[in-house]
Amino acid sequence: MDLRLLLIATLSAVLGGSWAQQEGSVCIKANAQSCGECIQVAESCGWCGDENFLTVGESKSARCDDLESLKKRNCDVAKIENPRGSISINKDTPVTNRKKDVAEKLKPEQITQIQPQKLTLTLRSGEPQTFDLKFKRAEDYPIDLYYLMDLSFSMKDDLENVKNLGTDLMREMQEITSDFRIGFGSFVEKTVMPYISTTPARLINPCTGNQNCTSPFSYKNVLKLTDKGDEFNNLVSQQQISGNLDSPEGGFDAIMQVAVCENQIGWRNVTRLLVFSTDAGFHFAGDGKLGGIVLPNDGKCHLENNMYTMSHYYDYPSIAHLVQKLSDHNIQTIFAVTEEFQPVYKELKNLIPKSAVGTLSSNSSNVIKLIIDAYNSLSSEVILENGRLPEGVSISYKSICKNGVEGTGENGRKCSNISIGDEVSFKISIESQKCPSPVKTEVIKIKPLGFTEEVEVVLNFICDCECAAKGEPKSDKCYEGNGTFECGACKCNEGRIGRLCECSKDEVRTEDLDANCRKDNGTDICSNNGDCVCGTCECKKRENPAEIYSGKYCECDNFNCDRSNNKLCGGHGRCECRKCICDANYTGSACDCSLETATCLAKNGQICNGRGTCECGNCKCTNPKFQGPTCEICPTCPGVCAEHKDCVQCRAFEAGEKKDTCERDCSYFQLIKVKDRDKLPQPTDQSFPLTHCKERDANDCWFYYTYAIRNDTKEVYVVETLECPAGPDIIPIVAGVVAGIVLIGLALLLIWKLLMIIHDRREFAKFEKEKMNAKWDTGENPIYKSAVTTVVNPKYEGK
Repeated sequence: MDLRLLLIATLSAVLGGSWAQQEGSVCIKANAQSCGECIQVAESCGWCGDENFLTVGESKSARCDDLESLKKRNCDVAKIENPRGSISINKDTPVTNRKKDVAEKLKPEQITQIQPQKLTLTLRSGEPQTFDLKFKRAEDYPIDLYYLMDLSFSMKDDLENVKNLGTDLMREMQEITSDFRIGFGSFVEKTVMPYISTTPARLINPCTGNQNCTSPFSYKNVLKLTDKGDEFNNLVSQQQISGNLDSPEGGFDAIMQVAVCENQIGWRNVTRLLVFSTDAGFHFAGDGKLGGIVLPNDGKCHLENNMYTMSHYYDYPSIAHLVQKLSDHNIQTIFAVTEEFQPVYKELKNLIPKSAVGTLSSNSSNVIKLIIDAYNSLSSEVILENGRLPEGVSISYKSICKNGVEGTGENGRKCSNISIGDEVSFKISIESQKCPSPVKTEVIKIKPLGFTEEVEVVLNFICDCECAAKGEPKSDKCYEGNGTFECGACKCNEGRIGRLCECSKDEVRTEDLDANCRKDNGTDICSNNGDCVCGTCECKKRENPAEIYSGKYCECDNFNCDRSNNKLCGGHGRCECRKCICDANYTGSACDCSLETATCLAKNGQICNGRGTCECGNCKCTNPKFQGPTCEICPTCPGVCAEHKDCVQCRAFEAGEKKDTCERDCSYFQLIKVKDRDKLPQPTDQSFPLTHCKERDANDCWFYYTYAIRNDTKEVYVVETLECPAGPDIIPIVAGVVAGIVLIGLALLLIWKLLMIIHDRREFAKFEKEKMNAKWDTGENPIYKSAVTTVVNPKYEGK
C-alpha cells in the first residue's frame, strides 16, 4: 500500500468512517460490472478479484467498493485491484548557468531555461499527478527585435528619429545581451477604397500639396533581422512616408505577416520582440467589408518580394487570431503609441498575453528608452500556458515565486519581478476524469509565454485492471462459455447477463425463473428486497452502503436488529441476518448486557457491597433496605458508627447494652486496642474503606475507634482509655457565686448614687437659670403721696 492509501485509511479511522462511507456509496452506486468500470468511478474504488468473495444474494457490482470496506468484508488484500498513476521523467536537462562576460558563447539551442523538458504521466480517473517545473532566466540570452512602423503621413517626423535607431539601440542592448539582432518593416493600409484614394495620381503620390510620398502599400518587410546596425540605419534612411484616407491603420495585417513569415523575417528560437509604432488606431476583422473584402484572414504568409500581396483579398485578422499566432510563434509585442491612443492600446494589451504599452513622444525621440523599459517589464514576468487538453483532462498550477511568494488559480500560472539569474518553480497537477474513447496516448505541451522552450507531457490512461489481461475468454467458469472470466468474475458477452452469464437478456423475467426467487413457495420475490435475475436473487442496494441485504432470498440484512441506547446491537456487536452477534463480555438480544463486574464493585471492594448480585453490569440489591448503583445506600439504616457502637463498647470496655450478650452478638470483628488516638489507622494509610467513630457511653465518657473491612475481615481499632469529664469543685463555685452577688450589689449601689448626683446637679442648674431670668415690678403705689411739695414763683425768670 502506498502513502496515498495509508493517508486514506488514516482519515477514514479519524472521521469515524464517514468519508469511507461516502466514497463507498459512490463506488457501490456506480453498479460497475467489471474491474475496468470500477476503477473509473473514483480514486478510492477498488475491485475484489477473489473468486469466492461474494456471498449469496450479492450482485457482481458488490465487488466494487472503497478499499477499507473491501478489507472489512474480508477480501484478500493481495487480490484487491487498485492501480495507481505514476510520473516518469524522460528528459531532465538542468537549467543553464551562464554569464555574459564569460568567453565561451553558447548557441541558443544550447541554453536551457526550463526543466524538465519531457515527462510521461500515467493517469487514473480522479487521481491527480503533480510534478515540479523549474524556470530560470538565463543571462546573456539572445534577442531578436523587429521594428514595425506606421509610415502614414502623420509619422513623418518620427521617421527622421528612427533613422539612427539601429546603431543606438544595438549599443544600449549590449548591456542586456551580446547577441542582438534587429529588423525593420513598415505598413500603411489596404490598397483599396475607401482606405486609400485609387485615382491614378493618388496611387503614385497619395500626399497633397508639394509633399513627395511613396505609393501606398499594406505591409513591407524592409530589413530582415540582422546584427548590423549600420545596415538598419541605411535602409531606414531610404524609406519615404506614404498616406491614406482614414485614421485607423492596417497594422493588424502587418503584425500577422511578421508573426507567420518566420523565414522571411529571420526569426530565431530566441527571445522575439515586435515593436509596433503608430500614432493611430487599427482596423480589425469585419472592417474589410467596407472595401468589399469578406474572406477571413487565413493566418498564412503571403510575402512576395517582401511585400504583402493579399491585402485586397483577405480581411483584417481578429484580435483572437492575432493572439493565437503571436503565442504560437513566441512573439512578445511592444506597442509604442502616442499619448492620444494610450487607452485603446492598453485595452488591447489586456487581450494579448506578454505584451506591453509605452508612450511614444510626438516625434519618437524616446523610442530607445521605451523599448528597453518595455523589454525589462516583459522579461521580468513568466506566464505558463498549455496546449489543448484532451476531453476530461484538467490542469492546475501553483507558483512558488521569488522570496517564497505562492500563487494559486490563475495567479498560479505566473511569477513577476524576476531578475536575470532568478529561479522560480511551479507545481503542476494534471487529472483525468474519464478515459478517452478510443483509448490512446495524448500529448500536451506547457511553455512560458514568449519563450521557445516547452515541456512535453505524454499522457497514458489506466482504463482497465492488470488482471483483465489475464482473462480467460469463453471460460468454463462462465455459463456455457458466455463470458470472459477476469478479475475473479465473469465479464459477460454481449446480450448475456447474470453473475455467471447464465441468462440471455430476452429471458430475464419468466414465471419459471421467478419461482426460484420465492422463499418457501411464498408470494414475495426475493423477500421484496431484491430483483430476480436469471432465477437468482440480486439484493437491492441501500442509500447507506454500510446497510446490506443478503441471503439466497435477500431475507437477511445487517440493520434490522434490536437496538439499545439508539445503537444497533447496543454498539457492542454486529447484526447478522437480523440477529445480534455480541462481542466478548456482552450478551442479550441487543448486546446490552455486560458480563463485566467492574461497575458493580463497591468502595469496600465487594461486588454490590455484599448485599446484591451483579446483572448486566448493574447491581440488583437482595436486601430491600439497601439501594444505589452498588447497594451501599441505606436511608433507614443507622450509620456505621452507631451500628457497631454497642459491640465495640462491650468488647473493649465490658459495658453497654450488649454487655451480657457480647460474646454471642459481637464476635464478627477483630478488635485491636491502641493507647491513644494518634495510633488509630488514618484514611490516607489504607487501601480499603475506613471509618473513624466517636461515641459516648452512659457515663458521658467518650471512646474512639475505627471500623474497616480488609480482605473480607472486619477490623476495629479502639483507644483503650475512655475520655471522661472531671467532677465539679463545689467550694470555688460557692465562693464565686457569693462574690458575684456582692459585687453585683455594690455595682447597683454605685450606679444609683451616680444617677442621684446627676439628677441633683441638673435641678440646681435649672434653679440658677430661673433666678437669673427673674424681673421685679418698679411701678408706683397709687395710694402713696410724697411729703414734699414744690412751689414755683411765676415771676421768677431765672435771674
